Amino acid sequence: MTYDDLIPVIRRLALEAGTRIMEIYDGPDFDVKLKSDESPVTAADEAADALISAGLRKAFPDVMLVTEEQADSHSLQGDTFLIVDPLDGTKEFIHRRGDFTVNIALVENGVPTRGVVYAPAKERLFYTTADGQSVEETGAFDLDTVGAVSPISVSEPDNSALLIVASKSHRDQATEDYIGKYQVADSKSAGSSLKFCLVATGEADLYPRVGRTMEWDTAAGHAVVTGAGGQVVRFDDHTSLLYGKEEYANPFFIATAPGVVLKKP
Repeated sequence: MTYDDLIPVIRRLALEAGTRIMEIYDGPDFDVKLKSDESPVTAADEAADALISAGLRKAFPDVMLVTEEQADSHSLQGDTFLIVDPLDGTKEFIHRRGDFTVNIALVENGVPTRGVVYAPAKERLFYTTADGQSVEETGAFDLDTVGAVSPISVSEPDNSALLIVASKSHRDQATEDYIGKYQVADSKSAGSSLKFCLVATGEADLYPRVGRTMEWDTAAGHAVVTGAGGQVVRFDDHTSLLYGKEEYANPFFIATAPGVVLKKP
């Protein structure tokens, strides 16, 4: 598998999954079930997962696949793997708030090197190209023809007036306390991996996450931030956030433009 092989496949699968998700989103009421960890799952999560998993296994049968909706994959371990959250931001989907994404990423030696984040309700598509540069594509999002593509880049922040984005569904007092350590020009909330993408485009300087996440929640957004010149670091010691951890659970982390002077917890 080469990056030139990978990018068209994950772009297409993200768009196809987004179309299926929106059919359910725009349709009549849908059932919501609870998984063993009490997190919600819908028919849209399951349909998108089936579509993406089948496409990745057909295209790259020799590459390990980890996906949120397939618990058997959570015990797999390897240096190189594809990792998928077919519908990141299920709570935003359930409440029809639009801030949900399709996430597909490649991890190599603990680092998300390529990824795609598609927000179908927002009509925003972000991904890394084969050479590692992050871009935002605009247009009609044709499956076979790439539209207008613009390179994206993190901000050159003014540390006396930062733009901060935080979780919409998990914005708690611990998050507010950490944000309070900075000089803030504006603070907004967003759902799913859109927060990473706002950092990648320079629409936000800093995204702190003081709460539980899994690697499938973050890998694609992490790749997009890195490809835009940013960084994703652990909250506790500001070292790089790595992947392939036991049970794919993340520590708290910060996604940021490198010019931000990070505060200790």
